[in-house]
Amino acid sequence: MILTDQQILAEIERGNIVIEPYDPSCLGTNSYDVHLGRYLATYRDAVLDARQHNEIDVFDIPAEEGFVLQPGVLYLGVTEEYTESHAQVPFLEGKSSVGRLGIDIHATAGKGDVGFCNTWTLEISVTQPVRVYAGMPIGQLIYFAVQGDVQTFYNRKANAKYNDRTDKPVESMMWKNVF
Repeated sequence: MILTDQQILAEIERGNIVIEPYDPSCLGTNSYDVHLGRYLATYRDAVLDARQHNEIDVFDIPAEEGFVLQPGVLYLGVTEEYTESHAQVPFLEGKSSVGRLGIDIHATAGKGDVGFCNTWTLEISVTQPVRVYAGMPIGQLIYFAVQGDVQTFYNRKANAKYNDRTDKPVESMMWKNVF
């Protein structure tokens, strides 16, 4: 079951959903719009290694002129909004207007876990060059109800790799897995 606008508001009032900053005009019928933060990042190396820590270079999106994303480059972005979800499963999807510009905002990581408390790192790719701006609407959060009790919330997992609060994109922590 997807939460409606009234259910999202009720869960915010209960403290089960936190969105900072919160803007009532961003609440849709069954979603909440999130915005591109001021930072982007790219990986330093052309070849990434899943067993190694692949470092990134973080940079500001110029305020007035924006930044032109190029095809063939994976950009890590971040949402302006910090969110918490303590009783629902949040999903992040791109807005249709963003998709119609040829921008994908996540490669595979659209689902959060109950207990996820952070900004969202975006895995951005484009089909043709497109200029983006900090603060532009980039995606929408959809909340799914959970059936049953949660044994371990994400923010309490000993091996959770993305718990440190940040306003910058976070590189892959795959290298912390044992395989």
